[in-house]
Amino acid sequence: MKVIIDASNVAHYGRGNNEKPNLSNLMIAVDALGELGYDPIIIADASLRHEIDKKEEFRQLLKEGDIQQVPAGTAADHFILKIAEEQDAKILSNDGFREYMDEFQDIKSRRIPYTLKDGKISVGAPSKPKKVKNILQRICTQMLSEFEKKGMDAYKLKRGKKISGIAIAKESIDRITKSREDGLEPKLEGLFSRIPLFDKVLDMVDEAEKTSDFIIFVLVHPKDYKDAVKNAGNIAVTVGDRLKLEHAPLVAVRNDLFTKPGFFELNIIYSDEAVEESPYNVSITINDHDYSFIKKNSRNIASTVAARLGLWKFPIVSVKPSMLLEKPGQFDIVLEKGGES
Repeated sequence: MKVIIDASNVAHYGRGNNEKPNLSNLMIAVDALGELGYDPIIIADASLRHEIDKKEEFRQLLKEGDIQQVPAGTAADHFILKIAEEQDAKILSNDGFREYMDEFQDIKSRRIPYTLKDGKISVGAPSKPKKVKNILQRICTQMLSEFEKKGMDAYKLKRGKKISGIAIAKESIDRITKSREDGLEPKLEGLFSRIPLFDKVLDMVDEAEKTSDFIIFVLVHPKDYKDAVKNAGNIAVTVGDRLKLEHAPLVAVRNDLFTKPGFFELNIIYSDEAVEESPYNVSITINDHDYSFIKKNSRNIASTVAARLGLWKFPIVSVKPSMLLEKPGQFDIVLEKGGES
């Protein structure tokens, strides 16, 4: 990770009224960032070479290319922000760059604060962008909307209940029992979600077809996934015994980005309504700023969509950056033909 050192800000740190900007501050920052595994880049405004305490050393560093100087007549702050955006770099600075926030909306997530004391620098951490919390949900929502346009109904958001093996088993029993007592098909909204069959009947998962009437998709936050998986077998046995089913239901635990940590939701469908392969895969084009984050979470996105649609296997989710999408939070989604072929 490249880190641009805002040279004027760092050199002026702790300066008294009659003191000059300190070159040693820059060298301390370079050493500290290097030890942390960063690639430091010093960028100074044109006036700093006239103000710095060790002018000859500073000019030599300029000459050797160890310090880069902003072109004369160019606003240093804007130059630094632009370079950071182009190179996806962080910025070591205590400057808030407030006047540029409309143009560069990710300043808080790029800027690394610091403190200098007794010749040592303490490097902080950039703020997490507020948008990151919701961008995955926005992408999943749009994906589900696109699937629904193609005729695939999705399980809607419900009120989550606190997660435990007992709570999941009880909720599963209650829902299946209620559907039987009311004589309702599990296709109705509020109980279960029906997956329409498209041009032809898609083959079922062999195991599901032979051993179970129901598939219980347990929707949990990624943080709770491992704990929920541990209870899957016991949940299947408990539900099967209590309802006196000939075969225990299949329990599929899925990461779900709509579900809050510590809670769960259920999407329960008849085995013969589950689609083995996703008829469509998904291509996400994303801005450069969010690309790494979305790429890292592509499997969670696929899992969320599969859980909401009642798909046995995940759709393929491909992620690629685009220079045409300039601002954080921008993305485009395209459905592509999927299935076994």
